Amino acid sequence: MKADPILNKAVNLAKKHYYEEALKLLKDEEDNYYGSFKFYYLYAVISLYSGSFAEAHEYFNLARKIKIKNINTMLGQAVLYLRRLNTGQAVEYYLNVQEMGPKNKIAKKALAIIRKYSVSEALSDWISFERLKKLFPAIPSAGIEAKKIANIALVSCAAFIIVYGILAIANVLPNPFRAKSQRPVTEFILTSQERNNPVQIDGFYRYVLTRDEAINLYDNALNLFMSYRDEAAKININRILESNASEGLKNRARLILDNMDVPGFDTFNRRDNPSITEVKNEPIIFRDVHIIWRGMATNVEITDEYTRFDFLVGYDTRRILEGIVPVVFYSPVAINIERPLEILGRIKINPSNFEITLEGVAIFQSGRLDN
Repeated sequence: MKADPILNKAVNLAKKHYYEEALKLLKDEEDNYYGSFKFYYLYAVISLYSGSFAEAHEYFNLARKIKIKNINTMLGQAVLYLRRLNTGQAVEYYLNVQEMGPKNKIAKKALAIIRKYSVSEALSDWISFERLKKLFPAIPSAGIEAKKIANIALVSCAAFIIVYGILAIANVLPNPFRAKSQRPVTEFILTSQERNNPVQIDGFYRYVLTRDEAINLYDNALNLFMSYRDEAAKININRILESNASEGLKNRARLILDNMDVPGFDTFNRRDNPSITEVKNEPIIFRDVHIIWRGMATNVEITDEYTRFDFLVGYDTRRILEGIVPVVFYSPVAINIERPLEILGRIKINPSNFEITLEGVAIFQSGRLDN
């Protein structure tokens, strides 16, 4: 953890088992850490060690909305599910942890315990705070002082530049001053045949493109993809897939789709965020495009397998309702229907009537959204 006086003080208090004092310190400063993964994770893990499981659950959820694939956050959520005897959800989280970190000792130990006490009654008898504590993720270490960081950084930076320069000259490492693409582009380049025959004549299509239009759409999609603007690229690709573009061009477009990343709140490019009005006007080109919309939830239904609700888009201000969209998350999600929320979701289109639904990826809900 970097040198942050508030967070480091909370860490030091927690390391001395002064959990309530640490949580009070963090709670008093929460508004100053809006959207901070480190703050949410620290609050969650200290709550876990203090036995405040409801708060731990809430803040682990907030942390995971920002970093979906953080191992420690998933370990925290998994042990909370285990405590509630929801072994199915706990196993899923532990298996995900093992996939990302095959040598993770906590996940390995937890899965062994679940196998040993596979009957709910046996697991219930096994569970105690002290036993569960051995499955808790670690409280992060306090950062070192800023002056020490600066000194270490200067020495490390100088050493790195010298070593990297020698290796770059020797062609052992790439030269950082050479132009390069961060994503491999070779497999997406059209062949001469695909570029010379980009459209087909026969058939019925939603969009009829000229040769130049088809090529330009593909080139634009590829440029956006290489710039990590996946959602904008996806709109161009959807138009290609619904058009008279050749199968060769469509297959290249599908290949780009297969290599796109699922965004998180921290990686989503909000300049490519369509409004619900844009989606309603031409829904088919927004199929599987990710959005972040703000609003309120109503008619919430939560089970161990899913969470469903109607999303009142734009109603976070309680003045304008832009539309109502059904949302489903394929996991239980805590939602306060009295407070606004932001949803990161994937647009799904019903092919028979073109109605819009959202497949949830993440939720962010905070009192700050009330403002």
